[in-house]
Amino acid sequence: MAVDRFEGRICGVGTREGSRIVVGRWDRSPLGEFADVMVESRDGHRLLVAPSRAVAEYVGSTYRFDEVRVQPVAVEESTGRWDVHAGPVQVAVSFGGRLPLGRVLHAIPTRLATERRWAAATDLVARVVLRGVRTTGSAGGGRRETYCVTDLVAVTTVVGEVFGRDVIALAPVDPPMRFGFSSTPRTPSLASVVTYVESPSR
Repeated sequence: MAVDRFEGRICGVGTREGSRIVVGRWDRSPLGEFADVMVESRDGHRLLVAPSRAVAEYVGSTYRFDEVRVQPVAVEESTGRWDVHAGPVQVAVSFGGRLPLGRVLHAIPTRLATERRWAAATDLVARVVLRGVRTTGSAGGGRRETYCVTDLVAVTTVVGEVFGRDVIALAPVDPPMRFGFSSTPRTPSLASVVTYVESPSR
């Protein structure tokens, strides 16, 4: 098996108008530094917006989507805020303090917290404590993923536009998103993660 490592942050939010959004901002990866956006509309349409064909092919073969678009994706970061520009997703997301689970995760030594065996051991706990969340599994396509979460902070607001509809209020990520084997937590949040993707030997 070949193993790819991604280091970055994942923001998962729900909106009162019904969309659920995942924004990935990856600082280190086999594909370089990039951001991508996954959004599930209130009627269940699952869209990936990727900044390049290489990212679209990799992410599109790891998760499940009804539509994939290759177009510019920008995540502009300022203190406590992301401004996300990705085709039909144009939103500003604000962050607050560390969540209770984030305090627990932050206290775990980084070397342990980023071990795939540790994430596998905590998978059962995640399933029970966080509805729709898993730390290891597969969406198909011959790839298996492991999420090692090292921190978790609250999302406090989201405003903007998604699929042409105004977004003015935050909502839980409910029902869980259906891109892969796991959703983001129900509570809108920003997770610091190291993700491993195992693929058949290339």
